[in-house]
Amino acid sequence: MLNVPPQAFPAPSSQQRAAAGGRGKVPLKPGRSLMDWIRLTKSGKDMAGLKGRLIEVTEDELAKHNKKEDCWICIRGFVYNVTPYMEYHPGGEDELMKAAGTDGTDLFDQVHRWVNYESMLKECLVGRMAAKPIAAPKGMLPEKKVLGASSKDLTPSYDWFQTDSLISIVIYTKQKDMNAELVILDCEDKRLRGEIIVDDYSYLLEVDLDHAIQKDMAVNIAEKVGKVEIILKKKDNVHWKILGQPLENHNTFMKRTDRGLFYRKCKLVSKTEVTHDTKLFCLLLPESTHLHIPTGQHVYLKQIIAGTEVVKPYTPVLPFLPLDFQEPYCHDSAYIYLMIKIYSCGLFTQALDHLQIGDCISVSNPEGSFKKSQVQTSEDLFLLAAGTGFTPMVKLLNFALTEVSCLRTVKLIFFNRTEDDILWRNQLEQLALKDERFEVQFILSQPVRDWVGKQGMISSSLLSEFVKRSRKDSKVLICICGPTPFTEQGIQYLKDLGYSQEEVHPFTA
Repeated sequence: MLNVPPQAFPAPSSQQRAAAGGRGKVPLKPGRSLMDWIRLTKSGKDMAGLKGRLIEVTEDELAKHNKKEDCWICIRGFVYNVTPYMEYHPGGEDELMKAAGTDGTDLFDQVHRWVNYESMLKECLVGRMAAKPIAAPKGMLPEKKVLGASSKDLTPSYDWFQTDSLISIVIYTKQKDMNAELVILDCEDKRLRGEIIVDDYSYLLEVDLDHAIQKDMAVNIAEKVGKVEIILKKKDNVHWKILGQPLENHNTFMKRTDRGLFYRKCKLVSKTEVTHDTKLFCLLLPESTHLHIPTGQHVYLKQIIAGTEVVKPYTPVLPFLPLDFQEPYCHDSAYIYLMIKIYSCGLFTQALDHLQIGDCISVSNPEGSFKKSQVQTSEDLFLLAAGTGFTPMVKLLNFALTEVSCLRTVKLIFFNRTEDDILWRNQLEQLALKDERFEVQFILSQPVRDWVGKQGMISSSLLSEFVKRSRKDSKVLICICGPTPFTEQGIQYLKDLGYSQEEVHPFTA
C-alpha cells in the first residue's frame, strides 16, 4: 500500500544511504571541533598538567579530581586528565562528568567502546591506577575462579589435518544453527584469525601459520551439527609439522565486548552520488576474508586524520532494494555497501569523500544487538526512521518481506526535512505498489509550499495514527532509528501509547 499524493509521481530516482543511530551531540562552541582538538594536542601544551611525568594513581587520589575544572577519569587501568577535553566532547560535559573521579570503563563501554581513547587522549595521560592489595582472611588464599564443567563443555575446540596440497582446520562450535554470519575469517600474510560468534561470546583461533598459503580460502559449515571447516591451499607442497605459532588470544572463549574490535583494510571500488549530500560507497573485502554482515548490525570505519585515529559507525545496506520476493536476495558478500551523508563541516565524512577509487579504509567486525528472531515471531512490523536512520531498515525490509511468512503488515514511517532528503524514494514507492503488505509514509518537517503529504515532527498523535496493531492481540515489533532526540522521544511516545519495552527495538551505536 502506498500513502503518497498522486502529484508525487514520478518521484526522482534515489537509492539509499547509511549511518547508524548514535548518541546525542550537543552544540559545541566555535573552535571546538575534532580538528581543533587534534591541533591542541599537537601544540605542545601540557594537557595532563604533570609536566611530562607519569604517576601511579590511587583510588583516593582519583576521587579528588571530580570537578569540571579538575576532572580525571580511569579507563582500563589508565588515568586521563580530561579537563581540557570538556569543551570538545561531542556528547557534552555532563556525559564526561558521569565518570569524573572514578573508573569509567563500564560507562565508556556502554557508550563509546569503538572510540580509540588512547589516540584521542594520549596527551592527557596521567598514569596507571595503583594495584589494589587483596586482603584475604588469615591463613587463607584468595579463591580462584574455575570454569565449571558445564561451561567447559560448551567451549568450542579445534583440530587440523593436511594433505599434500591442503590444510583443513575444523572448529567444533558445539552449537546448533551455525551459519555463515557467525563465522569471521581473515588471513593476512601468514596470520590467520578465525572468530566464531556464539550469542554474546566469541571463540578465537589466531595463529601465525607455519608456512605460506594461497589467498583463496574456503569455508564449509555443517549448520545442524555446528562444525566449521576452513580449507587453506598450501603455497608449497611441503609437510607442516605444526599449524603455526599461537598468538596472544588464540583458543580463547570470552564475551565479545571484552575482545575488542578487529579491523581489515577494504578497497574503495566505487562511489556514486545518491542525493545532493549523500553517496553510496562500495568497498571490496580482502580476498582472504570471509565476512557476512548480519541484518541490523553495523560496522566501524577507521581513518587516521592529522595523525589521530578517528572511528565512526555505519550500517551496511544492499546495493539496491530488491522488488522480487520469490526468494531471499543475496548480493556478493565480497562487497560492503555504505550510504554516507557528507557533512560540509564533518571532518570524518569529508575525509571519506576525498578517498580515491583504489584507496583503502579500515572496516571492523560487525556489532549490534538485533536478532532476526525478533521479526520471525511478529505479525506487524513498524519501522520508524529519521534521515540516515533509514539504513538499518534496508536489510530488515528485505528480510521481513522475503523470509517472514507470518507478517501481515510492514509499515515504514520515514521522517525527513525536505523531499530532496528522502532516500531511495523511487524504490520505496515501487515496493509499496508491488507488495500489498508494505506501506510507506513520508513525513517532512520543512516541506515546500506545494507538498500535500504529511508534515511535522515525531509526536504521540502522529504515532497513534500510523502505528496500530492489525488485530487487537497481534504480536508487534517497532524498530526505530535516527538522531538520539528522535529515538528517545519516539521510545517515550510508544511507551505512553501502551507498547512494551520488548516490542520496541532502537538501533543505536
